[in-house]
Amino acid sequence: MDLKLLKQHAPCAWEIPAQGKMRVPAMSYASEELVRAMDHKVWEQAVNVAMLPGIVGASYVMPDAHWGYGFPIGGVAAFDADAGGVVSAGGVGFDVSCGVRCLHTGLHREHILAVQNKLADTLFERIPAGVGSTGAIRLGSAQMDAMLSGGAKWAVGRGWGTSADLERIEEHGQMLHAKPKFVSEQAKKRQREEMGTLGSGNHYLEVQEVTAVYDESIATAYGLATGDVVLMIHCGSRGLGHQIGTEFLRRMVIAAPSHGLLLPDRELACAPLHSDLGQEYLGAMRAAINCALANRQILTQLVRDVFADLLPSARLPVLYDVSHNTCKLETHQVDGRQRELYVHRKGATRAWGPGHPELPQALRASGQPVLIGGSMGTGSYVLAGTTASESLAFSSACHGAGRAMSRNQALRNWDGRSVVDDLARRGILVRSPSMRGVAEEAPDAYKDVRAVVDAADAAGLARKVARLEPLVCVKG
Repeated sequence: MDLKLLKQHAPCAWEIPAQGKMRVPAMSYASEELVRAMDHKVWEQAVNVAMLPGIVGASYVMPDAHWGYGFPIGGVAAFDADAGGVVSAGGVGFDVSCGVRCLHTGLHREHILAVQNKLADTLFERIPAGVGSTGAIRLGSAQMDAMLSGGAKWAVGRGWGTSADLERIEEHGQMLHAKPKFVSEQAKKRQREEMGTLGSGNHYLEVQEVTAVYDESIATAYGLATGDVVLMIHCGSRGLGHQIGTEFLRRMVIAAPSHGLLLPDRELACAPLHSDLGQEYLGAMRAAINCALANRQILTQLVRDVFADLLPSARLPVLYDVSHNTCKLETHQVDGRQRELYVHRKGATRAWGPGHPELPQALRASGQPVLIGGSMGTGSYVLAGTTASESLAFSSACHGAGRAMSRNQALRNWDGRSVVDDLARRGILVRSPSMRGVAEEAPDAYKDVRAVVDAADAAGLARKVARLEPLVCVKG
């Protein structure tokens, strides 16, 4: 990116001022190095988002941003329905509510190393992963609608986990006002046998060691200490969410002229929040959020069952579960007054600061855990939401390392077998049904997650708490 086009406000704050058809500025929170490396397409997309009706504040770009469909991945934008605001399927993304759940284990590195190969093999055998993967659960029509309405609460009610889990999940495990009737039969069909599966792409399950703590006080509140072993699950709403995104994007493109919407890019297809189409999308999207929450809840129980067999002393309570790829109605302070806004976070995570009433009491004083997934070989991070993040980007932060190259380019640079062997030499065991998928997700295909996290910390989006390094990775 050409820095001459940007106005720098702070070491990690950059702006394209509102001009032309832009209703608000475009803002990026990233280091100079990360901004220089961003594809110009990221900024083109951020500027286009800034042209949408009813947008409030700015079109925001997180430090892990790369270009996506319509909105940049790592994009945040909030809209006021009463000011003509819109909802965009491209601003949520295809994998609705893709997110990360982190579990404690009560174990340490030596416990894992004693059974590392067996643990990797058993997790791979019992956690379905990969393109088209299916599980043992089969949902009929009534069960499907109940799951889409109930989310993780539905799963807990059927024996996958405990009620204590729900306190550590956004929305307490259930996105209200979901409308399964607006989810097509094709979307439901795609999900009927996919509950309790990881899927493919950048989805994974990792056993990780806490190798560094940056904020002792918050780490203690989160129950993290150097040498602890935790487990992260990264997945979403699978085929159902993708089908919802595909169908509603098509409908929004067709309906845009009837709503008087002149789109700067057809990939920014959207609908007024007060329109029937906008409300139908919100109902279906919320159902997809519940699907993702239920999916991660089932996977949590499958993981617990594996640990119960191999490491029976382990206890796996939930630290926290955060979603990316959502649009949520939230209250934010803008220009000195409270406003109800529909906040799109695509490849970004919510990051409530200390004292926020939606946080569990045990976490409220420290702020929300922000779970940052890295690549297979570079580690992940736990951050904490900050008070400053509210005024910076509607309490939002980055969600991962962010791709540095396309999957096709990664395939030209690496082969999966070599990646697996190299990681094994470093003590990281990878299991995957697809060596092609491993090559696409090679660690060097991603940005430096340390640089991304440092930028988020420096900008005030979230505070560094702990670093996690992988020991076992089951890759979709």
